[in-house]
Amino acid sequence: MENIVRIIGGGLAGAEAAWQLARRGIVVELFEMRPQRMTEAHAGANLGELVCSNSLRSDLVTAPAGLLKAEMRQLDSLVIRCAEISRVPAGAALAVDRDRFSAALTEAVEVLATVWITRREMQTIPDDGLVIVATGPLTSPALSRDLRARLGEEHLYFYDAISPIVTAESIDTEVAFRAARYNKGGDDYLNLPMTHEEYDRFVTALLSAERVPTHSFERFVPFEGCMPIEEIADRGRETLAFGPMRAVGLSDPRTGRRPYAVVQLRQENREKTLYNLVGFQTKMTYPEQRRVFALIPGLAKAEFVRLGSLHRNTFINAPKHLLPTLQWRQRPSLFFAGQITGVEGYIESAATGLLAGINAAHLLAGKPPVAPPPTTALGALLGYISDPERARFQPMNVNFGLLPPLAERVRGKEKKELMSRRALADMAAWLRGTETRIAPADTQPNRSAEIVSAR
Repeated sequence: MENIVRIIGGGLAGAEAAWQLARRGIVVELFEMRPQRMTEAHAGANLGELVCSNSLRSDLVTAPAGLLKAEMRQLDSLVIRCAEISRVPAGAALAVDRDRFSAALTEAVEVLATVWITRREMQTIPDDGLVIVATGPLTSPALSRDLRARLGEEHLYFYDAISPIVTAESIDTEVAFRAARYNKGGDDYLNLPMTHEEYDRFVTALLSAERVPTHSFERFVPFEGCMPIEEIADRGRETLAFGPMRAVGLSDPRTGRRPYAVVQLRQENREKTLYNLVGFQTKMTYPEQRRVFALIPGLAKAEFVRLGSLHRNTFINAPKHLLPTLQWRQRPSLFFAGQITGVEGYIESAATGLLAGINAAHLLAGKPPVAPPPTTALGALLGYISDPERARFQPMNVNFGLLPPLAERVRGKEKKELMSRRALADMAAWLRGTETRIAPADTQPNRSAEIVSAR
């Protein structure tokens, strides 16, 4: 195996992977197609350009994204370093000046002695050597075709139709009942029944809710099976009652009658801590989703760990193809990182790039790849995207519902504090037992000489 790692994609995940490798004295060739070939969303040529938001979400360790950032600090994350120096006031959130952030990230990678940035599009994945694919949700058409040929067409998706997910403990069990339609398939679903009046009130709120404008690079005609619920309602007030909210085959055990309409919740994880609102993909804004969905009986106090969306996003069927170490099951020298793995969010993307870089370095050093414990935010997220028993895979942000339950029964803020404390302690212990040597900066080899000899 040649002593070089090729990284395809210079977003947060690719830059983070390059940093982790270079800090361990590994030679890296980082391929970024911009500005030679621009995407529909990016505006410049800098690495790690944030195109959707200037906020990296909460910095509190009692928030899922904040906990993940705290773990990344333990792992010496470049993204977190650059975010800190480009930070702007935003209360408890880690918000950044987007231009300053991407400029800082680009400069930090450009000065690394063992990293060579090649500005051209990679249309195929190299068949040999260590490779990290970190091309993000806007992977070029040519590379997408290559991925489809390698993975199989059914394992590469180009559009997300995402329904909201809520925590099980926030669902009102006085309202919800377990049942499957016509009693077939067991009681795998939680059902939230609605009267005619409750349904009418919900549809009125839905039709008047503010919707997210569609960007030019997201325009497409969705399949009927992933139509936003508000667009279904646009066709007629009763359409939802005959579609995703149909109550046929269900009977409320407390009344003995069929509800007028029903919202079904499907178990999202083995621990039964998360439930998906079946068929509720939407283009409503996030505040409007919280307002409208609170009108559903049983969800008045729902805790959403993911809200609904419908947008362009290239991602692989990670549970089918990836190990928790982010290696492709069919080729251990090929890693995937970033949003193409099915993680949602900038921080989640950067974290997977961080681990892919560490593991590529481990392979070159003849050491086994590693993954953090499932009690950590990063370990739990990796467990979600690599679980081979997951039949219905959709992208996911980090959230506390992915972490294993605590031994003691606590709720609310105390539960989050205890989970965060456990995660950071377990990450620290894992790091002490894991070889992650970082070469001092002044001993790194000359970049050009190393790369020329490696190629």
